[in-house]
Amino acid sequence: MTDQPPPLSPPEPSAVPAGDPSATAARPLVDFAAGTVLVGGGGEGHATPQTLLLKYANRHGLIAGATGTGKTVTLQTLAESLSLAGVSVVLADVKGDLAGMALPGGGNPKLLQPFAERAAQIGAPLDYRGFPVTFWDVWGEQGHPIRTTPAEMGPLLLSRLMDLTAAQEGVLNIAFRVADEQGLPIADMKDLQAMLLWVGQNARELGLRYGNIAAASVGAIQRALLVLEQQGGDRLFGEPALQLADMMRTDASGLGVVNILAADRLMQSPRLYSTLLLWLLSELFEQLPEVGDPDKPRLAFFFDEAHLLFDRAPRALVEKIEQVARLVRSKGVSVWFITQNPTDLPDSVLGQLGNRVQHALRAFTAKDQRALRMAAENYRANPGFDTADAIQHVGTGEAVTSFLGAKGAPGVAERTLIRPPLSQLGPIPDAERARVMQLSPLGLKYDATVDRDSAHEMLARRTEAVARAAAEAEAGDADAPGEDGGSRGRRYQPGNGAARKPAARRGDSMLEAFGKSMARQLGTRTGQMLVRGILGSLSGRR
Repeated sequence: MTDQPPPLSPPEPSAVPAGDPSATAARPLVDFAAGTVLVGGGGEGHATPQTLLLKYANRHGLIAGATGTGKTVTLQTLAESLSLAGVSVVLADVKGDLAGMALPGGGNPKLLQPFAERAAQIGAPLDYRGFPVTFWDVWGEQGHPIRTTPAEMGPLLLSRLMDLTAAQEGVLNIAFRVADEQGLPIADMKDLQAMLLWVGQNARELGLRYGNIAAASVGAIQRALLVLEQQGGDRLFGEPALQLADMMRTDASGLGVVNILAADRLMQSPRLYSTLLLWLLSELFEQLPEVGDPDKPRLAFFFDEAHLLFDRAPRALVEKIEQVARLVRSKGVSVWFITQNPTDLPDSVLGQLGNRVQHALRAFTAKDQRALRMAAENYRANPGFDTADAIQHVGTGEAVTSFLGAKGAPGVAERTLIRPPLSQLGPIPDAERARVMQLSPLGLKYDATVDRDSAHEMLARRTEAVARAAAEAEAGDADAPGEDGGSRGRRYQPGNGAARKPAARRGDSMLEAFGKSMARQLGTRTGQMLVRGILGSLSGRR
């Protein structure tokens, strides 16, 4: 048995340079006694301090703001704090910047002094360190392959992924239902394609039980699968499928593992990106047990570019998202939506986000000004300043925050300096990424694809067996003695060759082979008797 390498442990915290203002900071980033993590605060006109209660961290959160206002850094600092508290984290790295969490910060001389000053202003330690990171990638290039099966994703999410009509979604549901009833596992893309082909071949028989199956609908789904395959869907579907327990781990020192999904290439297919993350969230909801209100979340899920989840989404899917967001809280899962403007999210989802970090919004147009006022109305007013004015004028790395209080009530809006991150800002070299992946214990489990016996292989064997049986039956009829004692197959009759069907060739498609084999099964003996009777009457035979 091969020994697996131990989980990657974070480097030892680096010493704070002598004379660093943060050296006198006494406020911990994680206060286990109080059950809080430090977000920021400090300075003139800013709250001191601003903390997130771990007990209410699974009430979900929002990070919003215009491009370049510091959303990614805020996401990184929150992920660090939750990891320090022993909470596993899943986040999407849209720009490649978050990979730096695997390495300690402090390597950029331009940021050393500003970060030290801000840490002192907030009253936070600045012990640079890396975090235990696991990289994932649908294409298996920048991380371990992340896969699921079509059966696990289900027809609803697949229909969303392929933008199917209601009729096409109905046909897809029939395919999954028949696969379940006949024990045909749908484990990858070719299994789904083979299953749809088989459903199309048996449309008449299946339609009597499940409803109409139009050949046009089957063809449209097959075309959508082809497009999805070209976008990388064939990499997403396969085995071994991801097990959620492998994302909910802590390292040897008790830090929560940070799972980083490489999404820079994935973002070129927005529907694939949003469906993948929604599937992850749905799986968490379906598989995790109820835990009520834990002392801290079991997993924190950061959904960057969250507006993609709702763009052109059908009402049924939006309702599904609302349900998952509402109920997954009791499973101990914290969901954070990251987007440019809170109005990108439906009100039914926005109303469930009790912890909020609002970076600057720019109001250049009348529409922007209305969006700014709507964003300000989502906060509990602070008599010390105008919330809308603060949202418009906070600087980079600064935000208007509101976190749930001790009784779960929303806190008043506060202007907050976000603490500096402890890990590296920005991407890491390819060699360092490869080193982290090599040290991960999950490479042996997920890096190699497994192609087990499933629907594609089973249907191919079934079709081959039917074709073989039909060919044998036809050969038996050809060798049987005729009325004059000779072989039927050797006796010439006018038109007899036109009445006989050639055996299925190896190069025939599955559709052609199945159609020919069914025709032989149903018509070999009876059809030949009818043809012989008709031809006999025409030639004067009785």
